[in-house]
This record gives sequence, C-alpha cells and structure tokens, in this order.
Amino acid sequence: MSHSTVPRSKAEAAKPAGGPAASGDAAGPPDAPPREKRGRLSLRLRYRRDRVLLLMTLPALALVLVFNYLPILGNVVAFQDYDPYISDNGVVSMLNSPMVGLENFQRIMEDSAFWNALKNTLVLFFLQLVLFFPIPILLALLINSVIRPRVRAVAQAILYLPHFFSWVLVIAVFQQLFGGAGIFSQLLRQNGHDGLEVMTNPDTFMFLLTAQSVWKDAGWGVIVFLAALASVSPDLYEAAAMDGAGRRRRMWHVTLPALRPVIALLLVLRVGDALTVGFEQILLQRDAVGPGASEVLDTFVWWNGVRNQDFGYAAAAGLIKGVVSLGLVLAANKVAHLMGEQGVYKK
Repeated sequence: MSHSTVPRSKAEAAKPAGGPAASGDAAGPPDAPPREKRGRLSLRLRYRRDRVLLLMTLPALALVLVFNYLPILGNVVAFQDYDPYISDNGVVSMLNSPMVGLENFQRIMEDSAFWNALKNTLVLFFLQLVLFFPIPILLALLINSVIRPRVRAVAQAILYLPHFFSWVLVIAVFQQLFGGAGIFSQLLRQNGHDGLEVMTNPDTFMFLLTAQSVWKDAGWGVIVFLAALASVSPDLYEAAAMDGAGRRRRMWHVTLPALRPVIALLLVLRVGDALTVGFEQILLQRDAVGPGASEVLDTFVWWNGVRNQDFGYAAAAGLIKGVVSLGLVLAANKVAHLMGEQGVYKK
C-alpha cells in the first residue's frame, strides 16, 4: 500500500499539514522567559533588565524624598498653635505644640489682607499668562526663520543671557533705566517734561513685574520651543511648499502643530505655578509701592510666618495655596487631555 493511502486517525487528519510551526502560535523553547499578556515582560524580568538604571536613580529619589515629601509632614503646623521655642528640636516642638483644629483657617477666611494677596496673585498670573507666555513662542518662531546659523546663535545667546542674572541685578537695571533718577527720567527733564514714576507707582506695578519677568526669563522659553522646532522634519516644509503653501501657511499648518504638545505641557505647568509669582522679585520692591499693591500669597506667608512669628497661621495659608495649585494642575491637565494632548501625564 502506498504512503498516500495509509489511513490516519481523526486527530491526525484535523492537524494542519504544516505542523505546530505553521499554526502561528508556537510555544517556543521550554526555557523561554515567561511573558504577560500582549507580549509584555513580567515585572521580575523588567527589574532584572533595568536594575542598574534603578540603582542610578536611587540618589535622586532619596533627594526628592528628603527635601520634597518628608516636609509635607510639617503641614500639621497649620492645625497647631506652633511654638518653635518649646525645644531646640523642631520635631519635638511640633509634637508638644497644642492643636487648635481649623482655627487658623477660620482666621484666614476673615482676614482681608489674605484676600487682597490672593487678588494680586491672580491678577499678576493672568497678566503674565497673556503678556508673557506667548512671547517666547513668537521669539522662537522669529529666530527659527533666520537662515544664517551664526545670526541665529547670536540672537539666541543674547536673549538667553538675562536668565543668569539675579533679581537684584535685574531690578537695579530697571531702576537705572526707569527710576526717578534713571536715564529716561533725566532725558525727559532735560526736555521740559516730568520724570517717570514707574518703579514707585502702585497702579502700574503689575505691568512692571511682567516686563521684568519677560526680560529675564523669555530666553529660557525660547530654548525650549527651539528644541521642539528642531525635531520638525524639513520634508514637511518642502511638501507644503510644493503644494503652494506660503510662509504663513507653513507656519500655521506645520510649525504650530509641532509646537502644540510643548505649548500644552508648559501651559499646564504654568497654571500649576499660578499662585507662585516671583517671591524674591516682589519682596525686593515691596517697600517702594507698599503692601497693598505688592502683597501676594508668597510674601503674605513670609510676612506672617517669618516676620510676625505666627507659624501656624502662615502654614495654613501655605497649605491652602498648595491645595489650590494641585487642583489647577489637575484641571489644566484634564483640559489638555480633552484637546488631544498628553499634558503632564497620560490618561
């Protein structure tokens, strides 16, 4: 009997002619590493693979834990009548200070100075969001349009240089330019006009702070946006030009979509920093315009905690600021997700 006429069992007849390899789901060698669903490595194997990298991150993780997370336990001061002079050890002082519950928060709600500081903080944030945030984007687009690399590098260095100046130096420069005895005031007086009152005018103080922030930190934002523009493929610009798109069309349909994820990320981070607006910058100019125009939440906490020694009250104000800032970050990140961007973290 020939081989083709040998009868086979039903199990053998149902098996594909190609054998196990042809079925597409070979089991592999018996010593193959176990895998989770969808081909992902198990947690144990990922640890074995990345253990060197994890060891390298331990020092940074320890620094974050010691200087960022352990101090959170100090928020218990907001619920105490904290007295730092009970002991030389701050932990012992916290453990022995009397608890007052929500009394400090009730005092904050009834304090007009706190609401004035909150109002100034929000006004300054919205001014910087509208007047300061778009400027690095516009400058990055302008520098990116420069053809000569040397000119582009010089412009980038000039814009970035003030970022290394301290706020003392920045305010001194503005004082020499716009102060009562500054250059512009002297020129106006020589021509029969009144001098400038920019540095001591409470009505324009918020615009002064915004201008100082733009001059000092706009170059830092330019660096970030230029790095995002460097990742855009030149083929996209060439394809758009071949389709008849002019410079404005290429900027609108190629450049800005490339910057959109970075803009969304920085905007979320900026919203999270909405209640943190230039503590050192404002503190240095506080006496020139008075606390009514210059008091923000950070200076309010400093004045009540450090100067007035009311630590529980200042800690309560700082805790309110932290909770509100966290809520703003989560809300802004949710808006970024609705816009189709990743934001600070994925869904």
